[in-house]
Amino acid sequence: MNNLRGGELGRALGVTIVALVLLAGAVQLEAARERRYPMPEGAESALYFTSGDAIRRISGPFEALAADLYWIRAIQYYGGAKRRLAADRLTPPPPPLLASPDADEYRLLYPLLDITTTLDPRFNIAYRFGAVFLAEAYPGGPGRPDLAIKLLEKGLRARPDKWEYMEDIGFVHYWYQHDYQSAAEAFARAAQVTGAPWWLKSLAATTLAQGGDRRSSRVMWEAIRQSAENDWLRRDAERRLTQLQALDEIDALQRIVDRLAVADGRTPADWSTIIRAQGWRGVPVDPSGAPYDLSNGRVTVSPDSTLAPLPDEPAHMMAPPS
Repeated sequence: MNNLRGGELGRALGVTIVALVLLAGAVQLEAARERRYPMPEGAESALYFTSGDAIRRISGPFEALAADLYWIRAIQYYGGAKRRLAADRLTPPPPPLLASPDADEYRLLYPLLDITTTLDPRFNIAYRFGAVFLAEAYPGGPGRPDLAIKLLEKGLRARPDKWEYMEDIGFVHYWYQHDYQSAAEAFARAAQVTGAPWWLKSLAATTLAQGGDRRSSRVMWEAIRQSAENDWLRRDAERRLTQLQALDEIDALQRIVDRLAVADGRTPADWSTIIRAQGWRGVPVDPSGAPYDLSNGRVTVSPDSTLAPLPDEPAHMMAPPS
C-alpha cells in the first residue's frame, strides 16, 4: 500500500514538474517570438482575459506562476507605451481634430495589475511598483492616482498588516493629488500598525502642518528612500529628491532672468545675454547634467533631461526665500 502511494505521489510530482517546465518554456518562447515579431499596435487587447478570478480557476495550482507571467506582461505593456509616446514626441503632433485622448495608450495597465494581484494577493512588488506606474503623470504614465490608490487598497485587504501600502497611499495623495489632509491621515494610519517605523507619526504631523512645501516633500521622499525594500524604489525616491533640487535651482535662475528683464526692459531671448551679464562660463545645467531651457523668459528643465517632467506643483509649493 505504501509503495502504491509512493508511486502515485511520484507520478503526481513528475506531472507537476513537467507542467512547470512546459509553462516556463512557453513563456520564454512567447518572449522570443515577440522580440523577433513585435505585435502590431492595438493587438494587445486581444491577449488578456479581463477576470483574474477566471484565470485563477484555469491556472489551478499554477496561480503564482501565472501571476509572474501577468506581472511581466504589465511591465512590458507599461514600458512599451512609454517608448511609443516618447517616440511620438519627436514627430510633429497630429491636427487637433485627430488627436487621441491622453492616457488611452495605458488603458490595459490597471486590468493587468488587477489580474496579477488577484492571482497572487500577496504580490508585494506588483502593488507598490504598479501604484507608481499608474500614478505617473502623462505621458510617463496614465496619470491615474485614483487607480493607484485602488490597487494599494486591494493590497491592504489581502494584508492589513502592510503599513508600507498605507504609506504609499499617503505618498500618492501627497505627490500626485496634492491632498495633504488625506496624505496625513494615511501616514497616521500607517503609524498605528505594529512594526511601523517611528518617523511615520512625525511625517503625518509635518504633512498636516506644512503639506505642499518642498521641505515637507523632502522629508517624505527621504523617508521612502530609507524604508525602500528594493533598489528600484530607492532610486525613484532619490530621483524625486533630485527633482526638488532642480526646482530650487530653477527658482534661483528665474529670479536672475526676471531681474535682468526688468533692467533691460525686455525678456532675454536666450541664455547668451544672461551668461555675459553674470560672467558665467556657459549655460547652467540641472543636477543630471542637462542644460536648463530658457524660453519666453521662463526657465525649465530640458525635455531630454532624465529629471523631466518635473512634478506639477501647486502655486504655494515653493522653496524658502533665499
